[in-house]
Amino acid sequence: VQLQASGGGLVQAGGSLRLSCVASGTILRINGVGWHRQAPGEKRELVASLTGVGNPNYADAVKGRFTISRDDAMNTVYPQMNSLKSEDTGVYYCNVEGTHRRYNGIQRFNSWGQGTQVTVSS
Repeated sequence: VQLQASGGGLVQAGGSLRLSCVASGTILRINGVGWHRQAPGEKRELVASLTGVGNPNYADAVKGRFTISRDDAMNTVYPQMNSLKSEDTGVYYCNVEGTHRRYNGIQRFNSWGQGTQVTVSS
């Protein structure tokens, strides 16, 4: 399963961005999804996730500002990011896990997108 992330860019502090991550392949079911970010010189960290039953989880730094959602019909995951701060700058990666059909049967997958740059100017 391949993931294609998009929607990053340059935005002023206080602004908003909506990223998207589209999963392609013979997907049967999407379970957990998540968005991670990696700031320059820092480790990659989880900022938002959504369980298979729709329970969201947010890092403290983004609570109240980010909202993660998913459209299973489109195999797409979105984080709506509002009130952006300079510390939100980084490369954002999506992660999706689920099951897909392979030539030899049904298998689990855990895929990562290529990352999309978000830069927040103060």
